[in-house]
Amino acid sequence: MSADPADQAKRLAAARALELVGPGMKLGLGTGSTAKHFVDLLGIRVRDGLKVVGVPTSEATRAQAESLGIPLTTLEETPELDLTIDGADEFDPQLRLIKGGGGALLREKIVASASKRMVVITDNSKRVATLGRFPLPVEVVRFGLEATRRRIIRDAVRYGCEGEVVLRPGKDGRPFVTDEGHHILDCRFGQLPDPDGLASALVAIPGVVEHGLFIGLACAVFVADLSGVVVEGNPG
Repeated sequence: MSADPADQAKRLAAARALELVGPGMKLGLGTGSTAKHFVDLLGIRVRDGLKVVGVPTSEATRAQAESLGIPLTTLEETPELDLTIDGADEFDPQLRLIKGGGGALLREKIVASASKRMVVITDNSKRVATLGRFPLPVEVVRFGLEATRRRIIRDAVRYGCEGEVVLRPGKDGRPFVTDEGHHILDCRFGQLPDPDGLASALVAIPGVVEHGLFIGLACAVFVADLSGVVVEGNPG
């Protein structure tokens, strides 16, 4: 196990969430550093004989799952899932989330929405009283990018949000491109006083594909530190 305490906590949360998985389940497989631990641990269970099938939320997760021998399907073949396990960049007391730091928010939201339950696994650093410490990602089409960016800035003011809205760079210095071929605008608004209203406003903007506010999707959050795992909400 990693010597990094935060990484150890993530693995503890992933191990606890794995207890929810039973034979025959159809699973959504999340993206990011915490979800990666879950997929690793699931791979061990599959190797030991557990029969499940998964839908990955990114090409990175697909490659990881395939390398571990986890059987995969698609939402075309399996449009209804039993459970999605994924991480989050932030969560608040109402289990509202900010996701998309890894750039997979669109597929993550589609998979979560297709699932009977979504359970989030995090370390304690992701807990906030009010969402917004982590910049809010918004996935946008390339056409009309600057017009879309300005509309986001203008509409966000109505919900108490002001700050920089910047195009996310990739590792090569060029604009980051999602698995679906879009760009991401990171909104550095600080605290979001009305995340529900902001979510509705953003998705109504032409050019916005999806945003990283996950509201009403998570039924529980497994929060870990080195002392153990706390469950918030009802994992079912």
